[in-house]
Amino acid sequence: MSKKSKLLKKFLAIPIKKDLTFDELSTLLLSCGYIKIEGSGSAVKFYHKERDDLINLHKPHPDNILKLYLLKQIQKKLKEVCDG
Repeated sequence: MSKKSKLLKKFLAIPIKKDLTFDELSTLLLSCGYIKIEGSGSAVKFYHKERDDLINLHKPHPDNILKLYLLKQIQKKLKEVCDG
């Protein structure tokens, strides 16, 4: 199983895992064809050129763990974009 497949499985798990990190999300989105655009401060955008899709978010701080509300939004997006 590839790293992308393992990460996708973790992010799509029900119930949602509460220990998923921004670094894992970044790795997964990059492997799904997104490019990372660093903004000012903790702002980050991920852009998928072929789908003309933009994901805006902020890096979590002080920890690297993603918030539950963000994970719910990301799950929906991953089901649309990353086909495993």
